[in-house]
Amino acid sequence: MGFDFVEGREGLGDRPRKFGRAFAAHAFVAQGGLGRCVRNGAGHAVVVPIEQIARGAGAFIERVGILHEGGIFWILREMFHGAIFGKARWSMQETAAKVVVMTATYRNSFIGIAAYLMAVAALVAGIWWYGYGAGLAQLGKRAESDLALAANGLVGELERFRELAVLMADHPLVYAALETRNDEEAVTPVLQEIADKTGAIEIALVDASGKVLAATLGADESPLKGRAHFERALDGALGIDHLLRAGTGERIFVFAAPVFADDGPVVGAIVVSAGVEAVEVAWRAGAPVLFFTDGADMVFVASRSEMVLTSVKSGNFIDYDQRRVHGFDIWRVDGGRYLPRHALHLTQDLPVIAMRGEIMIDTAPARQLALLQAAAAGALCLAFGAFGFLATQRRRTLSEANAKLESRVKSRTAQLLEANTDLRREVAERRAAETSLKKAQADLVQAGKLSALGQMSAGISHELNQPLMAIQSFAENGVGFLERGKTEVAAQNLGRISELAHRMGRIIKNLRAFSRQEVEPFTDVDLGKVVDAMLELLEPKIAEAGIAVHWARGAQVIVRGGEVRLQQVLLNLASNAIDAMERSPQKILTIDVGRVGDKVVVSVSDTGPGIKEPEKIFDPFYSTKAVGAGEGMGLGLSISYGLVQSFGGAIRGRNLDEGGAIFTVELIPSAMEPRL
Repeated sequence: MGFDFVEGREGLGDRPRKFGRAFAAHAFVAQGGLGRCVRNGAGHAVVVPIEQIARGAGAFIERVGILHEGGIFWILREMFHGAIFGKARWSMQETAAKVVVMTATYRNSFIGIAAYLMAVAALVAGIWWYGYGAGLAQLGKRAESDLALAANGLVGELERFRELAVLMADHPLVYAALETRNDEEAVTPVLQEIADKTGAIEIALVDASGKVLAATLGADESPLKGRAHFERALDGALGIDHLLRAGTGERIFVFAAPVFADDGPVVGAIVVSAGVEAVEVAWRAGAPVLFFTDGADMVFVASRSEMVLTSVKSGNFIDYDQRRVHGFDIWRVDGGRYLPRHALHLTQDLPVIAMRGEIMIDTAPARQLALLQAAAAGALCLAFGAFGFLATQRRRTLSEANAKLESRVKSRTAQLLEANTDLRREVAERRAAETSLKKAQADLVQAGKLSALGQMSAGISHELNQPLMAIQSFAENGVGFLERGKTEVAAQNLGRISELAHRMGRIIKNLRAFSRQEVEPFTDVDLGKVVDAMLELLEPKIAEAGIAVHWARGAQVIVRGGEVRLQQVLLNLASNAIDAMERSPQKILTIDVGRVGDKVVVSVSDTGPGIKEPEKIFDPFYSTKAVGAGEGMGLGLSISYGLVQSFGGAIRGRNLDEGGAIFTVELIPSAMEPRL
């Protein structure tokens, strides 16, 4: 929506004087009127009188409760009305008197506002100062990092040539040339080749007198005697210096490495010269101003060409003023468009190359960040003050709303308490149901055990009755042998009686262990012992059915589970396999224990007809046996499925390609279980 102020004048008719946007000319304003040009819903320009706008604004102010007769906003509104419309309610004297009265009445308010504005100004200044310091700290860390990176790059580049001088000093041709003075021409190609490969500007061989015997750029007639780096090399140490190359004025670093004779004295030196322009080219792409000065404060290496070979302490350096701010050196620089106006200055000593690294980084980001933080804080404080002033006029409304809200909160709290009570009751009921379910599951497992024992009762009775009859027979025979004095034969009979009693005890022990209810079903279990006990319980049934058992107990396998419950699972699987092979021409029960990945797998397979519906075998009450057979209700595999899952394992059943079925039980190995 666009708008403009238009003013009517006598004689203009329907051509009002325009201010601002062009569509204001289409508005019709009554003579002497003042209005705001707006677009209506149809897109046409219309004029809304200022009086109407003012009345709407006043009504809004009255609704929010900050306008009352005699108050600040009321007096300001009347003064505005008179200034705009030329219809002042009071004379100048009356207006001045009312302003005086208003000032006296709201003096404390004005003083408070002034004090608040002064406090805001002080806060803004403090935030700016603190933010500027924090920004300088960040810039300082960045400057340290950039300076360290640049210094490391320069030192690393020069160390290559220092190491080159040391290595060349041990070259056999170098020593031979110094010793015999006959191989000087042979040394020059070697030096040239090494200089080309390493990027050195020049490599020279110098004798102890300072005479250049061989060099990549030709022998120099001027001796090096008396130069600092050469004299240090003659002293047996590595000499380093920086200078301007004669003839070209190129800035170079020179490294002089001593060449020792076999008997110890220095007979000459290898001098390697390296330039710095390549390093400077890489720096010039960056924003920070980097330069390196020597002991005389002369800039020898710099990222800005205008700073090269200037002295910080002399008049040819850039103009700058230095001051200390927040513990940092801040330079005010007057050095052209490529240098920052205000820069943070840091230094770093580089004793390896006898230089001092220096950096200037622009502080504009820190100032801008501090200004932004201060402006945001000032705006926030002013907005807070304005809203706080207005909020005082609405305290009563807020109190009433707060009372209503508290009433609703109490009502809602009561509802939540009631809901919480219902929830606690439901949780208690669920816990009771869960306890009942666990008890029912335990009873179902025990019933499964008793059902299996009932199915095996005939065979177990035979297993116990046969040893008892044999014991009776051996006892009667032993009495006869004793009466006849045959003690050795009687002793043999007593030994057989002991073996049979031990066998009966073992059978009874397995039955008692199988029938008991486990309290702690999750322990370390010897899987081989579980299989052996299961087969011993099923031995009568296996013998009666004429089953061939393939089971070879190997190394000890320890798994996590319940011994009795795991025995129950394997007994259910083996018993089902025996029943399935009732009409099979070939009856073989195979039990195998192996390792698949990080799981122990025990498999039970048979040569029966297989599984008709593999996807349903673990469903409760599912059975393939004839109704009324008296061999269970189809809960064995379902119980076994739940038991194996309680151990953290899995049980699966499938048909074999060659015929028959196989059930696999995956179990978690114990930590003490050895690798298979």
